[in-house]
Amino acid sequence: MQAFTNADMSDKGATKPGFAISAWPDTRDILARLYDLANKEPVLAIKREQMERYLGYFEHKCIKSKSMTSAAMELIPGGVQHNLAFNHPFPLAIKKAEAAYLWDVDGNRYIDFLQAGGPTVLGSNYAPVQEKVIELIRECGPVTGLFHEYELKLAEIINHYMPSVEVFRMLATGTEAVMGAIRAARTFTGKAKVIKMGGAYHGWSDQMVFGMRIPGIGALESHGIPAGCYEHTQECFPNDIEALAAMLKNNEAQGGTAAVILEPLGPESGTRPVIYEFNACVRKLCDEYGTLLIFDEVVTGFRMGLGGAQGFFGVKPDLTVFGKCVAGGYPAAGGVGGRRDVMQCFAAGLQGLKKRAMVGGTLSANPLSCAAGYFSIKAMAETDAPIKAGKAGDRLTAGLKEIIKRRDLPFVAFNHGSICHLETAAAMLMDINNPKIFTEVSERKHVMEEMGAAFTAEGIISLAGSRLYTSMADSDAVIDDALDRFDRVLGSVEKKK
Repeated sequence: MQAFTNADMSDKGATKPGFAISAWPDTRDILARLYDLANKEPVLAIKREQMERYLGYFEHKCIKSKSMTSAAMELIPGGVQHNLAFNHPFPLAIKKAEAAYLWDVDGNRYIDFLQAGGPTVLGSNYAPVQEKVIELIRECGPVTGLFHEYELKLAEIINHYMPSVEVFRMLATGTEAVMGAIRAARTFTGKAKVIKMGGAYHGWSDQMVFGMRIPGIGALESHGIPAGCYEHTQECFPNDIEALAAMLKNNEAQGGTAAVILEPLGPESGTRPVIYEFNACVRKLCDEYGTLLIFDEVVTGFRMGLGGAQGFFGVKPDLTVFGKCVAGGYPAAGGVGGRRDVMQCFAAGLQGLKKRAMVGGTLSANPLSCAAGYFSIKAMAETDAPIKAGKAGDRLTAGLKEIIKRRDLPFVAFNHGSICHLETAAAMLMDINNPKIFTEVSERKHVMEEMGAAFTAEGIISLAGSRLYTSMADSDAVIDDALDRFDRVLGSVEKKK
């Protein structure tokens, strides 16, 4: 068998037409600066006096939101139903979403760099798709429990743009899609072990709540999950191809590895980015050991381009996990697709006693979701939405870099097209071997929360104060306006001597 080393990995990615990434960033340089930031003490935060003014915004300008979410605390755990909404100092109640903006119940307008966590590449509530969905609801309602033509149309358009997806099964969420992909891999290969890249989020199923956010963390966050559920789940550090090779080799004596699952940009949508050649090296290793390669393209699918990350990297996974963009921001967004022979594991149960990977869901592949996905992908193709969103991401990141440099801050801004990162605390980049990691992570998390609150008070919605998704709706004027707002926040950071 061929031996791979970390030195084999080149970080020189070619520019490819039709994809949102205009130029591959220098990953090694980004990682070096991120690690420097993660080790920098003390963490730079907004000056206390200015932070108090920002927090005052919520008390005086977001009165209805506070009242509503406070009441929700009595009936909903934590006061909200979605993890993205747990924002400091309290969640905002949103009333309206359109294109590049959100409005809360108090009438405040925000530039929307959350974009529902990534699915709305066209911008929020894109009218041409909305009209098609409303037309469908009037005709047949959102669900029938039986086959609908848009199930076929959605599978056809995904197969057209992602040829590795020979067969597609629609599910309701990315978490379900990961569960289905792993179950199919184990059914097809007859092997049990699954290796994930440490720090990645692949949903909240029992076997995947392992090695989340910070590589090496293992089962630390696996509360309420019996150890047997993740007995066959392993984690490998991102970019460490030698460690992955060793793990695959060691697993051979224990029945082998069913699958390696990864986010092709790196854990947490590239928060810990991978070297350009990493995916290709993983592909080769999987081929050598008879292991299936699963790409989690919940975020990158269609956002990086209609061919997904796999098209950009030129790496063909055996299975692809979809979510978010596969329904264009409408509900029940999830699915798994890939090689015909592997995907047939989902259908074999219809043929007597053949082995099958059981999946289900009454609302999976409902007409509303499938039509929304089909018309959204079609609109992305017609408008070049991924490319336009990527250019907006380039403009935003370039502006953030200029602000960081001008203000002499240690922060790190980088992007892969429309997936942008602004790291001010690098909480997820910390080393698990740091003896002070748990106290420092809490401190850094709080700094991130306050940074996110400051952005919100300046009229910008982000994901946890560090991740920013751009869309086709983000014109140059929107981005320039946002940069002025970011500049005001970053200009209020207190520099420690």
